[in-house]
Order: sequence, then structure tokens, then C-alpha cells
Amino acid sequence: MSHTIYDIGVAKQIGSYSDAIEAAPNLRWLMTSGTPGFTDASKVPTDIAGQSELAWENVLRVLSKAAMTVGDIVKVTQYLTRAEDIKAYSQVRNRFLGTARPASMLLVIPQLVWPNLLVEVEIIAAKGS
Repeated sequence: MSHTIYDIGVAKQIGSYSDAIEAAPNLRWLMTSGTPGFTDASKVPTDIAGQSELAWENVLRVLSKAAMTVGDIVKVTQYLTRAEDIKAYSQVRNRFLGTARPASMLLVIPQLVWPNLLVEVEIIAAKGS
């Protein structure tokens, strides 16, 4: 692994992520834009579980194109438009991340660029050449 995890005990009280991640020198970096949960044909499920599944599938597709995996994610930022969706979203997120524990930030915001979007995910990943 090209990352060092630093835990001070805060993250463990909240969820499955790390307090901080240090990436080794000389890595390739990948930073995604906000990745919503819709299909290539811009079809958007109406529920948070469906949108979360598609958002994470889209993130995995980007990682794959860069020859990376979820284990290379060092930071994930998630935007939800409804606080009541946190639990359902987190279940999907945790399934996709498995044992990976990137640094994490989750925000509840009033609206995303399309009013019917409930979630967007952006990541930063780093991997050796």
C-alpha cells in the first residue's frame, strides 16, 4: 500500500473511515469531479439507494480507467441533499469501499446542480506508477 493511515480515534466514533491518510512520494494522482448517480443516458433513479449505487459504480469506472481500485482512494467527499438519507447512503458506500478506509467528508447541502440529484461523490486517489 502506498498510503499511511493516521487514526487519532475521532473517525472510529463516527464511521468507517480514517482521520488522515498520508500518500507516499512520487505517486500518480487522480481527482474526480462530483460524480452523480445516473446512467450514461442521464437516467436518474428516484431513491437514494439507486443513486448511491450508480454514483459508486461511476466512481469505480473512473478508477478502472486509471488502473486504480478503491484501495487507492485517499479522500472521499460526499454531498447529500437530505440528512435522512445518510444511513442508506452509508450502507451503499461501505459495501463499495469494503475494507478501504480513506479520509472522508460528508456534507448535507440544499441542492445539487440538477434538482433531482440526491448524491454526488468525489474522490482523490493515489497510486504508484
